[in-house]
Amino acid sequence: MTDKQTVQAYADAWTQSIEAISELVAPLSEGAWNRPTECPGWSVRDVVSHVIAMELELLGDPRPIHTLPRDLRHVVDEFSRYCEVPVDKRRCHTAPEMTAELEYTIIRRGRALRTNTRYEPMDDIRWPMGPYSRDVPYHQLLRTRVFDVWTHEQDVRRALHAPGGLDTPAAAITRDYLIELLPKAVAKLAGAPAGSAVVFDVHGAQEFMRTVHVDEAGRGSVDAQVPLAPVVRVTTDWETYARLACGRVTASAADVKTEGDEALARRILDNFAVTP
Repeated sequence: MTDKQTVQAYADAWTQSIEAISELVAPLSEGAWNRPTECPGWSVRDVVSHVIAMELELLGDPRPIHTLPRDLRHVVDEFSRYCEVPVDKRRCHTAPEMTAELEYTIIRRGRALRTNTRYEPMDDIRWPMGPYSRDVPYHQLLRTRVFDVWTHEQDVRRALHAPGGLDTPAAAITRDYLIELLPKAVAKLAGAPAGSAVVFDVHGAQEFMRTVHVDEAGRGSVDAQVPLAPVVRVTTDWETYARLACGRVTASAADVKTEGDEALARRILDNFAVTP
């Protein structure tokens, strides 16, 4: 695909996933909005509030001025504080207010994506991530928004016991995004020794098999070549893989099979959450 076709694919995937969230929450009663999700400390309402807030910031709307309570245990650093402000601001909003704001945000953001003439795919744009804010290429920002929205769609689905969305374009984009982060989990965070190869065998809606190779300098790289005798082989399903990588489930509670060096396998799984 050309760069512009890639951007359009990201925009289409974002649209499908955020509209899925809107459809999931539209019929909810007030009480259902308070159901806890696997996103630490956040309810369904909080997850939707975060999605709204990120899209509004990309539209150029000002962030709310709001003082957080001091007893939010999941607020542990400047990044989580940054994300929490617009979420906590909306905790008093009613179900109709939440659904209306989400729908209007989708309309505004969708229009901005369709009518964009300002940014070419490789143009730098500010990525609003609080202490992690930086300039990134426009196509990369859109890809990250697909990943974030799809991940939160899954948070909402699991909280509401409404499975689905594992085989969508947004899921495939998320898969490729997370595969690129495998070297960080294996080489940097888990400290796999030089010369080792770790295989990930994932089945389900986004089936793949990839190997992380660690070079003599301790740097990791990922490819599709599978060695006969890897140091570690990790086998799981796609949904569990995504939950692990996004910090939604601990390794001890996940349905994962490992073979090979048990100590290294445990370090990898204990450091597998590679998203902020």
